[in-house]
Amino acid sequence: MEPDEAERPASVPDLAWDADRARRFAERMVDLWDEFLRRLPTLPVAGAWDSGQVAQGVFHAVPEEPLPDDELFNYLREVVFDWSMYPGHPRFMAYVSGAGTVPGAAADLLASGLNMNLGGWRLSPSATEIEQHLMRWFADQFGLPPGAGGLLTSGGAMANFIALKAARDAGASWDVRRRGSAAGPPLTLYASQEVHVTTDRAADMLGIGSEAVRKIPVDRDYRLRPDELRAAIDNDRQAGARPFAVVATAGTVATGAIDPLEEIAAIAAQENLWFHVDAAYGGPAVLAEDLRPLFAGIDRADSIAFDPHKWMYTPHSGGCVLVRDSARLANAFEATADYIHEDRERTGRGTNLGMMGPQFSRGFQALKVWVSLLAHGRRAYAARISHDARLARYMATEVEGRRDLELCAPVTLSICCFRYVPPGLTDGPERERYLDRLNERVMTDIQLDGRVYCSNAVLDGRFVLRACIVNFRTEAGDVDALLDVASELGARLDAELRPEGLRIGTP
Repeated sequence: MEPDEAERPASVPDLAWDADRARRFAERMVDLWDEFLRRLPTLPVAGAWDSGQVAQGVFHAVPEEPLPDDELFNYLREVVFDWSMYPGHPRFMAYVSGAGTVPGAAADLLASGLNMNLGGWRLSPSATEIEQHLMRWFADQFGLPPGAGGLLTSGGAMANFIALKAARDAGASWDVRRRGSAAGPPLTLYASQEVHVTTDRAADMLGIGSEAVRKIPVDRDYRLRPDELRAAIDNDRQAGARPFAVVATAGTVATGAIDPLEEIAAIAAQENLWFHVDAAYGGPAVLAEDLRPLFAGIDRADSIAFDPHKWMYTPHSGGCVLVRDSARLANAFEATADYIHEDRERTGRGTNLGMMGPQFSRGFQALKVWVSLLAHGRRAYAARISHDARLARYMATEVEGRRDLELCAPVTLSICCFRYVPPGLTDGPERERYLDRLNERVMTDIQLDGRVYCSNAVLDGRFVLRACIVNFRTEAGDVDALLDVASELGARLDAELRPEGLRIGTP
């Protein structure tokens, strides 16, 4: 068919809802959200269902024709109230997962509606400038100098990877981007034994292998030992390796410990190493005046990773990587594509964030963080973060006042580690093995019970219960409830499980 003989295609408007249709749909979604927020404190934190039950419960065949709104929202209501667990519940104190700010959730709707792509400035002018402004504000909170910048990421794993990619490229003595890691001496980096596994994964993805991460011993408070760090660097240099970075943790996932940042920064400067701080959990605590001194030295970092979706409570997902010299990100990720042409001089367009990280296509993650800050203000964040830490200290005091609970680590930020230790146990090695077994069951039963929710840590080989408070809905009564449930379930399980040989008065 000749071009001038082609039929003009008819309109296909099925997906193009008008504003009125969109509003009706969105209002019903808001109604469901409203019901969820009202009922949340009275709901169980989680159900006791298994994966098969959930899969069957949420299954719905994709229809050929549109589902009526009533049927669709009945289905969504079942998903929300029958088959979900609630990290925003006041009694969720398990993993480092924020509650999800209300302004942030609403901002996500607007960001999705705009649907700008922050890979390129021309596709996201306002969004790109907001993200860059937010990054400069964050950099200032950590004390980084002018010229610092960064990116919103999917979370701490990606933030750490981006930072260590920039560190690798800056620290190699050859063109590592073009020739690869194997073209020079073995690259090594250093972190404490308590570092998050994302550092190992980053080393794997960077092509240097997880064995290149030297795990440095920690002290009694689970903080990296600077003397052991120096020794490890010296050993690697003598063996012909090329050390390029040290990772300090500001808020370990197990206990919330903060490595001695000033001392590590000094060693990194003396050894000409990139100083990265994994502050995925603890970083936002710099906003709280009473906690900020714990982070002395973080202002000397070459890069910092932290997650607003953790202790800034914003909805998933949204991590952040900050780099002291933002040009290092472009050095590590910039790439050219002949299908993208820009005349910056004529257009006045700004930075293409897709050239500063691994993602070309990027969503407007910054809006939920930015709107949350604007809606609440810095002071409210500082007060709530400080309050979370006070709740953890309160929990530690309560644990120490109970005969059947034992505090297992100092409280630095907002994590409290404890275990159930029933009275009347005999001493000996079998006692510790039994306590590990008992506390494993206690944690599992707490999670299945649903009234409260905690997680675990393994400290010096001991299995312990772990409460992490990064939830603006949690208060002292919720802390009391967790300890009460741990004692209740612990006593019941101990009566069922304790061997005769561990009972006082038995042979």
